[in-house]
Amino acid sequence: MGHRKHSAPRRGSLAYRPRGRAKSLLPRIRNWPKLLSDKPSILGFPGYKAGTIHVITVDDRAKTPNFGKPLFNPSSVLAMPEAEVAGLRLYAHENGQDKCIADVKAGAQAQVQGLPLDRTRRVGALVSSIPNDVGLSQKKPVVLEVGVGGSDVKAQAEYVLGLLGKKVKFADVFKAGMYVDVLGITKGKGFEGVITRFGVKRKQHKSRKTVREVGVIGPWHPAAVTYTTARAGQMGFHQRTETGKRILITGNAKENPITPAGGFLHFGEVGGDYAVLRGSVPGPASRFVMVRMRNRGTSKSSAPPQVVEVSTRARRA
Repeated sequence: MGHRKHSAPRRGSLAYRPRGRAKSLLPRIRNWPKLLSDKPSILGFPGYKAGTIHVITVDDRAKTPNFGKPLFNPSSVLAMPEAEVAGLRLYAHENGQDKCIADVKAGAQAQVQGLPLDRTRRVGALVSSIPNDVGLSQKKPVVLEVGVGGSDVKAQAEYVLGLLGKKVKFADVFKAGMYVDVLGITKGKGFEGVITRFGVKRKQHKSRKTVREVGVIGPWHPAAVTYTTARAGQMGFHQRTETGKRILITGNAKENPITPAGGFLHFGEVGGDYAVLRGSVPGPASRFVMVRMRNRGTSKSSAPPQVVEVSTRARRA
């Protein structure tokens, strides 16, 4: 380690490399869970992060010391406006990859008999969401492809064709008590050094030239810097997936208001459908997020939690 007398462990996880800026504010969904059910369903729903509150529930986790007692849950509120199903896509597996073989848009007359279902391996639905419906300035709709689950491809295609041009609510797909994944783009932190970016320990104050740098970036021979070496660069504004988030509450603001007094910071009031998820959600307020059915992990109880109290008090900035 150059001037040091002892070696030091590596700093920073290698799980997310390179740590560059996301190409878009919309997350890229690389895979969808397999829903082996006779009843087809879309596997994701678009939403927008509103802010955070706390919810007190009764702990329903059996065999835990706190079972049956009040549990404090820091939670995230997501505004979930109605989404319109704008199209149907069919995929076939050719040359080692999935290739789109049929694309049906809303308004076009299509029958299941005329679709190449014999070659179809995967069915997707084009879902449209308008940010202006939740009070944001953007009026242009956000269109993403959402996976469709089910045990039969024909039933999946019929399900999506029946929804073309219609709007779907979040509560029609996801229920309170379910565990979901949330995909989004994290807050951008800009250009940061190795101390903040990777948690590297500062050198002694009498060290040569700098204190907030690594001791050595590599050997003389071979004269190369490996990708595992902690270096300064972009921090934040990365795509991340938060897994295993439990839905505590689903509702509508007209029936059960969820906005704290004074509104959510940098968002305002939630006026339509919403969902309250336990824990944090990637990104700042007003950012687009995709709620997806749980993709991995053991199945847990999906019974709705018993909510004791929801905090709607004003928060300080």
